[in-house]
Amino acid sequence: MSFTPRLIFVTAPTIEEARRLAQVILEKHLAACVNFVPAVESHYWWQGKLETAAEVLMMIKSSAEQFTALEELVRLHHSYECPEIVAVDPHEISSTYREWWGSNCADPAGGDEFDPK
Repeated sequence: MSFTPRLIFVTAPTIEEARRLAQVILEKHLAACVNFVPAVESHYWWQGKLETAAEVLMMIKSSAEQFTALEELVRLHHSYECPEIVAVDPHEISSTYREWWGSNCADPAGGDEFDPK
């Protein structure tokens, strides 16, 4: 199985929504782990207006191979019209953590076909 680690950032409007998203992501084996950074203050442009919002930042340990499926699942279950879904390539990871991370991400090519519902 190919494994290319990706740290994926997603913001959610509440801790409850972040928890629901994490649950469905982990149940589908699209990530090894999801961390929450609560009380993030976001400033951004939305529909021509400068906005400010309190959000929860989700740090999702997934893979490049699973990014498309994870993005589809987040879009389906997220309350935002345009959720933040940003993947970053971690350049250095301890070998034991990388092994754990990779062994806990499902093989998107194997087993059942991904169903975001």
